[in-house]
Amino acid sequence: MVMTPPPRDPARRKQDVLDRLGRETDIWVATADADGLPCLVPLWFVWHEESVWLWTRLTNPTGRNLRDGGRARLAFGDTLDVVLIDGRAEVFGAAEAPAAAVRAFLGKTGWDPREEGPPYACFRVRPHSVRAWHGESELKGRHLMRDGVWTV
Repeated sequence: MVMTPPPRDPARRKQDVLDRLGRETDIWVATADADGLPCLVPLWFVWHEESVWLWTRLTNPTGRNLRDGGRARLAFGDTLDVVLIDGRAEVFGAAEAPAAAVRAFLGKTGWDPREEGPPYACFRVRPHSVRAWHGESELKGRHLMRDGVWTV
């Protein structure tokens, strides 16, 4: 017999999301172009100053979609520990990327995209909503952030 653990309280869920944002290396980035063609890729990221920071080239679909559409849905790959983040994206050229965000990204990943060619761009995704749940028992209360404000 499989036992379902009791639902986590909202504060525990928020802390689990923050822990995961600090621990994980890859995050799934979903975007769409102006015609609605979806694109889904995993990218390295860092959680820094209440935003997800990631790097990709403006010449690929994800970079163009983030630049042109300004929106993204981010997720982790484990279906038993769901975290969905919807946010607005802001683009920085490699030379304009905030130094503190660059240091945080380099510190976490060990990679400096500014040294690669062709040039990469830096993207800050500011969360607008965050949802997290473990199975059906946690669907109620899964909204941890709405309109850019933590609900817990």
